[in-house]
Amino acid sequence: MNTTLRIPLVQLAHARSGDKADWVDFGLFAWNEAGYRLIEREVTAAKVQAHFAPWLPGHVDAWPLPNILAMKLVLHGALQGGGARNLRLDNLGKAMGAALLRMEIEVSAEELAQAIGIGGPRSSQPPLPHHPACGSAPGGSRV
Repeated sequence: MNTTLRIPLVQLAHARSGDKADWVDFGLFAWNEAGYRLIEREVTAAKVQAHFAPWLPGHVDAWPLPNILAMKLVLHGALQGGGARNLRLDNLGKAMGAALLRMEIEVSAEELAQAIGIGGPRSSQPPLPHHPACGSAPGGSRV
């Protein structure tokens, strides 16, 4: 039996982000190849658009970068005309990078174990804990 889990991206990756005019640009970097395979499968332009729907009237472009275990994402129209023009307090790309890492994806327990190193050469490391800053608590409930 293979259980499906919903986990935040922060368990598999880190992000770099910035903004220019009305676009937000992300680099989502997996910690390892197993995590990258999950990101490549689960982090699509459509899913990122849905995750940011309350803030994002524009479209999303996504490019896989397998040589560096990363995904490049560009959110068009993400800043309601530009950082200086909108009234949101958290409008900069840096804040939206943290929001991207709260996006949840579906993985199997086996895939998660491979991506965080349980049972492999790094198996002495405990799995990443759930943390309120990640937007979820044990059992998948929202904090």
